Order: sequence, then structure tokens, then C-alpha cells
Amino acid sequence: MPLYNRLKEYRARLGVNQQELGRMVGASRQTISLIERGDYSPSVTLALRIAKACGVAVEDIFQYEEEN
Repeated sequence: MPLYNRLKEYRARLGVNQQELGRMVGASRQTISLIERGDYSPSVTLALRIAKACGVAVEDIFQYEEEN
């Protein structure tokens, strides 16, 4: 998948676990885990909520790279 993320790093900076971040952004712990592993690409709305909860821009957490 060409969408890479630094969600685990930013979640650690917040000092919250996956369950807590999920509650903050309206997602399940499983969804947060899947995003962190790169197995799931969040919707634009969820990506914006995550970035807002972390206090950063979406581009700080999520990066799109074209596959060759």
C-alpha cells in the first residue's frame, strides 16, 4: 500500500494507547492497530480527526508515495 504513516510515533508522543486514541477519534482499537501496521488506509475524515487529536497536520502523520 502506498500510504505510509507515523501514527504509532505520534500516539506515543501523546502518551495514549490504541484504545484511548480510538476513543478520542471515534474509531476502534482494532482500526488504530490496522492503520499503524499499514493494513488499513483511514478515510479522509478519520485521518483529519487523528491529526487533530495529535495536534499536527495530516501530512505529518500520513504520507502517500507512488509505487513504481
